Amino acid sequence: MGIAEQFFNEMFDADNHRYPYHEYGAWFDNEDISRLRKKANEAEVFFRRTGITFNVYGEDDATERLIPFDIIPRIISAREWSRIERGIEQRVRAINAFLHDIYHRQEILRAGRVPIRLIADNEAFLPEMIGVSPPGNIYTHIVGIDLVRTGADDFLVLEDNARTPSGVSYMLENRETMLHMFPELFANTRVRPVNGYPMGLRRSLAASAPAQCEREPVVAILTPGIHNSAYFEHSFLADEMGVELVEGHDLRIVDGRVAMRTTRGYQPIDVLYRRVDDDFLDPLTFNPDSMLGVPGVMDIYRAGGITIANAPGTGISDDKALYSYMPAIIEFYTGEQPILKNVPTWRCSEADSLAYVLDNLKDLVVKEVHGSGGYGMLIGPAASKRELSDFSAKLKANPSNYIAQPTLALSTVPILAKKGLAPRHVDLRPFVRVSPVGIEITPGGLTRVALKAGSLVVNSSQGGGTKDTWVLED
Repeated sequence: MGIAEQFFNEMFDADNHRYPYHEYGAWFDNEDISRLRKKANEAEVFFRRTGITFNVYGEDDATERLIPFDIIPRIISAREWSRIERGIEQRVRAINAFLHDIYHRQEILRAGRVPIRLIADNEAFLPEMIGVSPPGNIYTHIVGIDLVRTGADDFLVLEDNARTPSGVSYMLENRETMLHMFPELFANTRVRPVNGYPMGLRRSLAASAPAQCEREPVVAILTPGIHNSAYFEHSFLADEMGVELVEGHDLRIVDGRVAMRTTRGYQPIDVLYRRVDDDFLDPLTFNPDSMLGVPGVMDIYRAGGITIANAPGTGISDDKALYSYMPAIIEFYTGEQPILKNVPTWRCSEADSLAYVLDNLKDLVVKEVHGSGGYGMLIGPAASKRELSDFSAKLKANPSNYIAQPTLALSTVPILAKKGLAPRHVDLRPFVRVSPVGIEITPGGLTRVALKAGSLVVNSSQGGGTKDTWVLED
């Protein structure tokens, strides 16, 4: 069985199922398609009952949306995963070294490997962090690295997410759903587990506690509240980790410590996993109008009284303009060539690059430097003449706000469509935990899938869905 197409199909090759799909493909070929459709409907009911939803900003309709889930798994072999894992670890180490450097000696700037203006003029760079060393010198405690695939051995890094990466709850619920729906599959296929992530995260955060913490570290998750698009994930992780979920009004400074309100009074916190952006973290240091953060938390942080994960100022490392310098950053701090390559990128702030992008806009993907979630981007081949013209004007008006990349031939994984299996484009976000003890990468991650035929946009906010991601034991 095969699907003829111009893109690399991860499930099928010219003859039959590709190696990672041998066992699954044999099982699928013997399944009744009507049973699978029934299971897909059951999965949707399960997701709705569990409350696996997200909010979309900027819409008049405030109703939460269900994350679409496809029951055909994305399967990665042990050999493929080994290379991905080594490449991610190399990249995360370089990112952490880069962050320490730019907030201290700035040697990479002195060496001319990264332009000074890219840091000095960047709103994600926090002067308040200059000279501050986080506990254990860890800046990026939780990282999501977005990967795309264009061939059998061609994995590319599309984006680095080091601010407040989301999606891990969907990865965990996708696996739980598949285990519930198809237990026989996991009995016959050796798939590496992912369910240890929450407690692994708790251990990793506890290991990152300040040096002055002499007891079992107290960990809490700071959420902006129920109206945040990722609130489901915040509450899910708090429950799974066995820690408190708090909002800014639950916290205050008590005796030089950040403390949370409990039924027994205020209890000091050692590690705060914040899902609040830098600008809203401390109204005394950043945005004075913020009602989401904790007044004075930055003073306690700078004094070494609390660990904030991820550290304030980490957002500079996932800036899309800086992304194009990541190969040089990796080489500068590790002395190695990148194991995982970047997607070619044009920086529109540079005159020659801007000219090229404007001349070839219909063939490129253009993104906002600080954009996320698929918002504010242009996919040239899918854009109308009016959209191309409007975006061209945006580029000319504010070129430094954009980068451009070629339209990649992203790999596909089949979904269960009305007429059977149909190829759809996918990406992958593996999740990384970093602490002074080491770097841990969950085997798999969140596979996002563009459910519309031919679409390259996988973001859930733009109509994309998710799949369970299997990494085989061997």
